[in-house]
Amino acid sequence: MELEFAKPLQAAPTPIPGLLLFDLPVHGDNRGWFKENWQREKMLAAGLPDFGPVQNNISFNEKAGTTRGIHAEPWDKFVSVATGRIFGAWVDLREGPSFGTVFTAELNAATAVFVPRGVGNAFQTLEDNTAYTYLVNDHWSAAAQEQYTFLNLADETAAIDWPIPLQRAELSDKDRAHPRLDQVTPMPAKKILVLGADGQLGRALRTAYAGQAHVEFATRADFDLAHPGTWPAPHWRGYSAIINAAAYTAVDKAETDQGRREAWAVNVTAVSALARIAAAHGITLVHVSSDYVFDGSAEVHAEDEPPSPLGVYGATKAAADAVVAVVPRHYILRTSWVIGDGANFVRTMASLAGRGIAPAVVEDQVGRLTFTEDLAAGIRHLLDTGAPFGTYNLSNTGDPLSWAAIARKIYLLAGRDAADIAGVSTAEYFADKDAAPRPASSSFDLSKITEAGFVLAPAAERLAAYLAR
Repeated sequence: MELEFAKPLQAAPTPIPGLLLFDLPVHGDNRGWFKENWQREKMLAAGLPDFGPVQNNISFNEKAGTTRGIHAEPWDKFVSVATGRIFGAWVDLREGPSFGTVFTAELNAATAVFVPRGVGNAFQTLEDNTAYTYLVNDHWSAAAQEQYTFLNLADETAAIDWPIPLQRAELSDKDRAHPRLDQVTPMPAKKILVLGADGQLGRALRTAYAGQAHVEFATRADFDLAHPGTWPAPHWRGYSAIINAAAYTAVDKAETDQGRREAWAVNVTAVSALARIAAAHGITLVHVSSDYVFDGSAEVHAEDEPPSPLGVYGATKAAADAVVAVVPRHYILRTSWVIGDGANFVRTMASLAGRGIAPAVVEDQVGRLTFTEDLAAGIRHLLDTGAPFGTYNLSNTGDPLSWAAIARKIYLLAGRDAADIAGVSTAEYFADKDAAPRPASSSFDLSKITEAGFVLAPAAERLAAYLAR
């Protein structure tokens, strides 16, 4: 394999998902050669994930035939040759359908490879005095080494055709003793942490991720957002996403002195701490926002509408949106009128209908219901599909309705007369009450989430099913 000068930078996929083989531009003359071994901007454009390396290691091998592996490590790595030539072999040792897939290639100074977490790698030097370098996105430690997954270099299923037969190669005793493929425990996926797992959305996320061993659920007792100093400190590099389903949502109480402090502590200070964790460790942060970030003067709200909150709760949510938006990997789900397993408007109206009460309900606030099963499914869809990061509006579909119109639908579904609902203005309803201001319109433009491939259910359909349950 000759060292070829002036090749263009390009990445090629391999049979192993996420394993990329790179051609690197090398410039040479009679003095030797020079290359940009890792250049973030150009390599991202070529297809390299923005994996955030934090450590650079070099392996020097005095003799041809030195063979190391097969090691699957709990981090991503970018491997390139400094001098000499190596034969590389990679075996997918991650959970999933590609487990056991094999790819091999020869590398010299003009080639490099990106190895995702959990893909086993082995290298055999083909020349004396060979050195290769690798960038990794976590710090090595003895504890981290305990998370490795290993495969025997001579595994018959992988059937790697080593250029220098293993019986003539230089191997460590440890590498000779690694298990065969049928005895390997696959490396599990990175974890997802769900905060607020005891709330309406948290319960829906438990259902959406039922049976997924890599998803952890934390309640307020486990992870109290109001007190960041008490948070546990897991190995964050082992997490791919944090879903923040917790929030201070007492809209009216937030207007009091005590409520204002609590709302800012949970909705902004804690979210800022989560944002720092996510940014530092390459974690995707999923944050749930609200229609209350707007004053409701626009008939339909798009994702790029500037915030214009009317009250304290809306101000805290708008501030959190701004914080989360600077996290490199983030999804902000802006939603409205959330209905799930817990106290909410639909349950209240159904209870009143069952007790024969004829209430007054606000007629001049218009929007759409969002059922938590769809909000949870939308969150999972964005994470599973790797949709572009950013802000997404998400509610159920259908014509926007007032609270009073929705209440009439509930009464009809409960076998009551819709005329039992008396429509009143917001001002009339909250007269002589301490209440936060509400946006008059909470209707969202839903085209972005739809274009991301997520199918939204009609609110009327979800409402009927919810009441039937």
